[in-house]
Amino acid sequence: MKIDLWRKPVLDWAVNNLIEIAIALTIAAAVVALLYGIKALVLRAVKKLGAQNGLTEVFVSVVRKTRLWFLIAVSLRMVQGYLHPPQDVAKTIAFAFTVAVALQVASWARALILGIITHRTSNLEGDPNSMASAMGIIRLLVSVVVFAIAIIVILDNLGANVTGLVAGLGIGGIAIGLAAQGIFSDLFAALSIIFDKPFCVGDTITYQGKEGPVTGVVQRIGLKSTRIRSLAGDMRIIGNTQLLAQEVTNFTGREVYRFQLPISVIHQTPYEDLQTIPSLLRAEVDTLGYRFVRAGLRAFGPSSIDYDFIFEISTNDVLEAHAGLQKVALAVLAKLRERDIRFAYPTQTSFTAAPDGSLVMPYPEVMPVMHHEQPES
Repeated sequence: MKIDLWRKPVLDWAVNNLIEIAIALTIAAAVVALLYGIKALVLRAVKKLGAQNGLTEVFVSVVRKTRLWFLIAVSLRMVQGYLHPPQDVAKTIAFAFTVAVALQVASWARALILGIITHRTSNLEGDPNSMASAMGIIRLLVSVVVFAIAIIVILDNLGANVTGLVAGLGIGGIAIGLAAQGIFSDLFAALSIIFDKPFCVGDTITYQGKEGPVTGVVQRIGLKSTRIRSLAGDMRIIGNTQLLAQEVTNFTGREVYRFQLPISVIHQTPYEDLQTIPSLLRAEVDTLGYRFVRAGLRAFGPSSIDYDFIFEISTNDVLEAHAGLQKVALAVLAKLRERDIRFAYPTQTSFTAAPDGSLVMPYPEVMPVMHHEQPES
């Protein structure tokens, strides 16, 4: 019965306004064709100009997401005032327009966000599998968020009470977040690495491990953990959140490695040798082709005379730099041994004083023991 009551005024209006309806539909079709033509012209113009930058590509992807059903809904809404339709028809057109706009805006927002993210990560050097997984999760999250908002907007325009729905979604999101906070923490840390780029695959970094600083080459940036091949050859796996929570030194792009090699010799070293040590160190560095910075006496230690020795190796490879450090250290060791200059180690010497206060040898000569023959009984 309700359907019949609804159909009668609509049919009466349609029969009485055939000419106006035809004219309105013609205008609506013309509007759709015009808007579709504008879309095609914009895309063609951008194609002729060429993609100047990533933002142009993002704009093109957003324009391409303009759907035909959205253009039809817009055109019908525009000619609605000319037709003066019954209330039921007007409500239907308004509802269709609301749904079309909400879904279209969600589609535009999704394309815009994903386009910006893709542009931001386009020049990232990393594991393709990790990048594909990360982008898949990002697409899922963005799609769920934008279309959930669109559905809420549609329900709200229909007169539904969305307060409970929003509250339920909020409580559900909090519960899921608390249950999987570790996973989500590492996931967002991985996204932070992708976007902020503190390091990339192939970079040499140093971070603080459980047993001290660890230096290695980044092998893979996963969604939960990062794999680092240490200089010792073992594979270190550390959570993304734990890695970003500390200071990380990235050696990528470094052109010069500066090393400080402390040298300590014994106090008994002759004065002439102490004077020649800096020149000996410089000669060894120059012979190996590295850059000598400085060398000189720094302090008198309790059991040593300490020198500062600093030099630089021009390379961007940490392994090559440490190999050069070893060459310099071994060359210096050989040269000092050749000159009979001894390295110091912790020692302590005790001196004995005579009753008059003068020093005597630490180990005085032992008086020989006289053997007396015992008389025969």
